[in-house]
Amino acid sequence: MKCFLSVLFLLTSLPVLADVTLPAIFTDGLVLQQKKSVAIWGKAEADENVTITFAGQAKVTQADLDGEWRVLLDPMPANATPADMTVAGKNTITLKDILVGEVWICSGQSNMQWTVSQAANAEQEIPAAQFPQIRMFNVERATAMEPATDVKGSWKEARPANVGQFSAVAYYFGRHLHQVLKVPVGLINTSWGGTRVEAWTSHESLRERPCAAQLLSDWDGIRSSWDAAAENARFETAKAEWQAQVKAINEENAKLAKGEKKKAPAAPRPPDDPNKTPHHPAVLFNAMVAPLIPYTLQGAIWYQGESNQNRAFQYQELLPNMINDWRTRWNDEFSFYIVQLASYGNRLPVTKEAGVADTWAELQEAQYLTAITLPKTGLAVINDIGEENDIHPKNKQEVGRRLALWALTKDYGRSSTIPSGPLFKNSMVEGGQVRIQFDYVGGGLKTRDGGELKHFQIAGEDQKWVWAKAKIEGNEVVVSSPEVPAPVGVRYAWAAWPEGANLINAEGLPASSFRTDEFILSTMGVTSPFQEVMKAGR
Repeated sequence: MKCFLSVLFLLTSLPVLADVTLPAIFTDGLVLQQKKSVAIWGKAEADENVTITFAGQAKVTQADLDGEWRVLLDPMPANATPADMTVAGKNTITLKDILVGEVWICSGQSNMQWTVSQAANAEQEIPAAQFPQIRMFNVERATAMEPATDVKGSWKEARPANVGQFSAVAYYFGRHLHQVLKVPVGLINTSWGGTRVEAWTSHESLRERPCAAQLLSDWDGIRSSWDAAAENARFETAKAEWQAQVKAINEENAKLAKGEKKKAPAAPRPPDDPNKTPHHPAVLFNAMVAPLIPYTLQGAIWYQGESNQNRAFQYQELLPNMINDWRTRWNDEFSFYIVQLASYGNRLPVTKEAGVADTWAELQEAQYLTAITLPKTGLAVINDIGEENDIHPKNKQEVGRRLALWALTKDYGRSSTIPSGPLFKNSMVEGGQVRIQFDYVGGGLKTRDGGELKHFQIAGEDQKWVWAKAKIEGNEVVVSSPEVPAPVGVRYAWAAWPEGANLINAEGLPASSFRTDEFILSTMGVTSPFQEVMKAGR
């Protein structure tokens, strides 16, 4: 018996031989980036030799003491013929149906998450989706307080059975690239509706930004004081009160005529655990971005900002910080193209008054400033396709196309393509008028409707804004008003819903909203979602 126990102890104390494994991003049907060294990584037994074989290459590496390994495949040309990859150690994994082409990560909040089935013309687009060389990897939504090592998801072809659940913006972006470039396109969709830019940024990076200090401090305070039992009890009490109110209203409505019936109050929301919420800084970076690093990419497209509008001035720092954070961690200054917020009435009365502070326009400016400041960035302006009463404009086809214009111009050398409508470049005060120059005038400035320019306003040092007369002179716009004899600033389309704004270039692409003044913005100093954010005009 003693001998048997000794042998049993010896067997159970021996190290278990670990199989070679790959993260979820490496599954059948994946797309690898062409013309760059391609990172492949995974886990195995410590010191185990691992061989990766693909496209005539055989790379051998050894797992480190933690069982982690990584290799770089040599740059490859695009290849639309499906091929297999083997990853061999003590066991062998075979990945099938691999293509080589262009790979883009697609991220943001609900307008990036919005699916083809939810977007315009879904009943025509879904059956027409016969693009097996366009593939999308949908990252399953998750949060994490520390960086995770893997995600959940799988690669799917752009076919009718799958495409309805694709991100619409990402799909139409990828489709345009595929149709022009004639190469496979891989799209990694990692998005979550209602989320904020700080949730997509690493904690280490946020700690280095003074503008995020209050934000992080407030979240630390909320987490330390969180009492789940008390919050759940408070919610159950509120829910019971709400149910009683609804019951009473329904009983009363049963006795009233149709036009007299009362509306029941909205249901109370369950408590939002600060340790699990997708709004906490860094939790989406940890769970939905960090595990994808260092998957080789050509670039990123980004559609987010609605949830940061009340901290628009802070966004001028938070967005470029996130972009630099991602690029640093990928060790690649890849292209990054931003969708500027579409016009949206926010279900508020559309003001006819000039000079009203507007957080939506301030957020649009933050996106514009990021795009003109950071290298290898661009701005897809979509203020002409917004919907007054819907924050989710349905025309995702045009959003994707305008993002693709940037990639075709800056990444793929299509020099004949104009990537953008007019973007503010410079202004000069000449007596009682302001002369404005633009980048991306293309074939020239014009108006969408052929009429006079609209939605320009002008102010002097007193900051009293009035509607202005604007006219096109060559590739410039000249703005003036007899009410402002000594102007210092001009604003264009400076509103969430800039009704009638109509400046475009000859290619039909709209001008971004802009301002030439340096007056203090309404969101300056607001650096945490827990601060008072109700500012003038919103």
